[in-house]
Amino acid sequence: MTAFCALPSRAPRGPATRSAAGTFERDRLPDPASYFESQGFPLKGPGLWRTTRCDFHGGSDSLRINTRSGGWCCMACGAKGGDVLAFHMQHHGLNFYEAAKALDCWSGDAPQRPRGPADLSDRDRLELVAWELQIAWVILGDTRRWPPQTDPDYLRFVQAVGRVQRLVQRGAA
Repeated sequence: MTAFCALPSRAPRGPATRSAAGTFERDRLPDPASYFESQGFPLKGPGLWRTTRCDFHGGSDSLRINTRSGGWCCMACGAKGGDVLAFHMQHHGLNFYEAAKALDCWSGDAPQRPRGPADLSDRDRLELVAWELQIAWVILGDTRRWPPQTDPDYLRFVQAVGRVQRLVQRGAA
């Protein structure tokens, strides 16, 4: 049986992606089969595409892994990504830099960030939290309807939750 998952082409291709502060070394990504096994996802079956459980929706034997590229796709919930880095980001809730650093694929300094929530006044921070929670509320409300949410909606929800968490952490510091 062949898995048909559209793998996103957003990830940069080639050996390295450079920024002013550091370099992402794609060739240092771990071997996909070894990575998933080390993360507690035993791969089943022969061939290029292997099967394991999906922690994104709690299903068993629905996540398909391409052992050459690291691409992955859940046949039940639709979670997908193009490589090990995309899985590590989504599974652990990390941004690109954090995931690349955790996988030892980033050399150099962290990328410079533009003005962010840390520079906001308390009132502006609360308004931003209210806005992000409103977006999250709308997306959660829409999950009760059919058809299921699109990838951009889900990614916007994850982004909103992450921003609220960062604002709370910075506000508590």
